[in-house]
Amino acid sequence: MNENKTNINWFPGHMAKTRREIKEKINLIDIVYEVIDARMPKSSKIIDIDDIIGQKPRILILTKYDLCDPKETDKFIEAYKKQGYYVVAVDLMSGKNVGEIIKISKEILKEQNEKRKEKGMKERSMRVLIVGVPNVGKSTLINRLVGQKKAGVGNRPGYTKNLNWIRIHKDIELLDSPGILWKKLENQEEAHILAALSSIKEEILDPVDISSFILRKMEQLYPEQLKDRYGIDHLTEDLLESYEKIAKLRGALSKGGIPDYEKVATLIMNDLKNGSLGKITFDRIS
Repeated sequence: MNENKTNINWFPGHMAKTRREIKEKINLIDIVYEVIDARMPKSSKIIDIDDIIGQKPRILILTKYDLCDPKETDKFIEAYKKQGYYVVAVDLMSGKNVGEIIKISKEILKEQNEKRKEKGMKERSMRVLIVGVPNVGKSTLINRLVGQKKAGVGNRPGYTKNLNWIRIHKDIELLDSPGILWKKLENQEEAHILAALSSIKEEILDPVDISSFILRKMEQLYPEQLKDRYGIDHLTEDLLESYEKIAKLRGALSKGGIPDYEKVATLIMNDLKNGSLGKITFDRIS
C-alpha cells in the first residue's frame, strides 16, 4: 500500500495572482473575514496571512462547526481569543451565528463612523475582504450573509477564480477572493490534513495515500468512531486487511470479488467530508 509517501504541494498561478491583487486592494478594506475550517482550526489558517492583509481588523470565522469535535475546536477558539482575535463559529447548514458576524463588524467600525459623523460626513458602506484556504465554505457563508444565492458554490477547491465585489448587506460591500494556500507546504502533517478535508485539488493527490492518512488519524484520535463506521478495532501495519474489510462492507469490489482500493479510498475520503465518520477535529493544541 502507498501510505504517506506523497509530498504534497499545490500553489497554482491563480493563487499567486490572488495574493498580489489582495495586497493591491487592501487599502480599500476596512475589515477582513478570515475563514478557517473548524475541523482543522490550525492547518487551515493561512500561515502568512499578515503579509497579505497587514494590520487590518479581522474576524476569524470558523465554518463547518457542526462537523467538528467541539471539545477540541473550542480550545483553539479560546487560544485565538487570547491572541486578541474576534472569533465566530458558524454552522453554515442552519445559519447559526452568521448574524453575529455583521454585529461584530459594526462594533469594530463604530468609532470610525462616529468620527465621520462628528465631521458632518455620512456613514459609508464598510468594505470587507473574505479570505481563506480553498473549499473552506466562503461562498456558502456569503450566501448566508446575503440571505440569497449570490456567490457560486462549488464543492471543489479552486471554484472561485477572481476577486469580486458583492453587496451582502445594506451597509456592507464584500470582496470575495479565490481560496489561497502558501508557496510551500513545509508541514506535511498539516498538508495531509488539508488534503483529507478537500482544501487541495484531488486530481494531484494519491487517494490511497490520503485515505490511509485518514484511517491512521482516526485510529489515533477517534478509534470508537472508526469502529462504529467500519467495524475495525485495530489497523494492520500495511492496511491491506483494513481496506479489504471496508471493501466487503461497502461493496467496493471489482469482478471476482476483488477489493477495489481506489474505490475504498474515495469512500473513506467522502465519509470524512460528509460527517459519516462522526464529528472530528484533526488539529490539536500542542
